[in-house]
Amino acid sequence: MRRLVLLRPEPGTSESAGRAAALGIEVIKLPLFEVVRVAWAVPDPAAFDALLLTSANTISHGGAGLERLRRLPVQAVGEATAEAARGAEFSVAKVGGAGVDALLAGLPKGMRLLHLGGEERTAPQAHGAHITPLTVYRAATLDLIAGDLESIGGAVVAVHSRRAGERLAELVADRRSTDVVALSDEAAAGLGSGWRSITVAPRASDAALLALAAELCL
Repeated sequence: MRRLVLLRPEPGTSESAGRAAALGIEVIKLPLFEVVRVAWAVPDPAAFDALLLTSANTISHGGAGLERLRRLPVQAVGEATAEAARGAEFSVAKVGGAGVDALLAGLPKGMRLLHLGGEERTAPQAHGAHITPLTVYRAATLDLIAGDLESIGGAVVAVHSRRAGERLAELVADRRSTDVVALSDEAAAGLGSGWRSITVAPRASDAALLALAAELCL
């Protein structure tokens, strides 16, 4: 059995590890970042038609300011993001399972969206929407030691974001024995080449990603 390396920041790493364990996968938790809250000013909710949420971290690190935005329906990317929004008493209007661009392409033209998210997120294609980005958290890079990186060789690595893929590519020179499973095309975009394989999950959900990982690990 091959091991699965999880790179997500906590609490996401532990959540994915629990799901992986239920599938019989041996897990190595190797978070590359620590998510920390940043100060932000809450805009007037009346200036927007909906919230665009692309990560569950927005809900867990957005703070008290989110309460003033609860009247806005949520356009969510991924089931995990939608679940976090519902848990915070937001109304989820639509869940996109194929990435943010596919979600935006299906929305009415001219929609005014407030995109709450991380400092390093990639700006999505607007597809006719008016998108206002606002940072509510950032992912601080964690230092790793050589022994941590040794666990990647011969393993399967799960990549949940483009930034994680880019950081993984920076850290790993010899990629020939490592298979990577990515949450989306966007997450895979930063990986570069030279890996044994790169496979994208059929849906942008942790469950779909881990099911794909299980095929390679077991």
